[in-house]
Amino acid sequence: MFRRRTQQDVDESPVLANDNSITDPKPQGKGRPTRKRSDAEKERRRPVTAPANRKEAYRQMRERQAAERSRAREGMMRGEEKYLPARDRGPVRRFARDWVDSRRIVSQYFLPFSLVILLATMIPFPPPVQGYVYTVVITVGWPVMMVGVLFTSIWVSWKVKKVAAEKFPDESVRGVGFYAAMRALQIRKLRFPPPLFLPGGRPVPPKQPKDK
Repeated sequence: MFRRRTQQDVDESPVLANDNSITDPKPQGKGRPTRKRSDAEKERRRPVTAPANRKEAYRQMRERQAAERSRAREGMMRGEEKYLPARDRGPVRRFARDWVDSRRIVSQYFLPFSLVILLATMIPFPPPVQGYVYTVVITVGWPVMMVGVLFTSIWVSWKVKKVAAEKFPDESVRGVGFYAAMRALQIRKLRFPPPLFLPGGRPVPPKQPKDK
């Protein structure tokens, strides 16, 4: 009697495939199991391409070193502190560079003037002209230039050290005068780190990217 009643209570009617009243007990996912967090972190730490042999490992090491050198070179060209050599680091040295670069100083023409003198002595002038050139350039021009460079270097060294001591009372100014004088002797385009200011104090405009 009980068995017959149970069979009558069961609904044996067919279920349509597009019946929205039936909900799938399993939610629709991404189609793949979710990875554990630990597995994902291991994947990120794993190198992109593991070297197959020693030659490949050396090649990857050289590529990394070349990329690091290129990044350091670009940082030095921008004057970033962490990429500069020890002798160029610190606010005092940066001030000395900016002070020199923002002025036209006599000593910066020493090397170009020396090159002109050298070329003048190598040109085969006629004897009378050559004697005149030697007299004017070597006997007069060269000593005057040397005296001017000497006094200019002394003045730059004294001035930069004095102003730096006033501007940075808590920083050491040891050697900053000589540092500034040596920079003032260099041709402007050959100075390193590159100048950040033009003569007169205007900032150097950023370089525009070249159109390919």
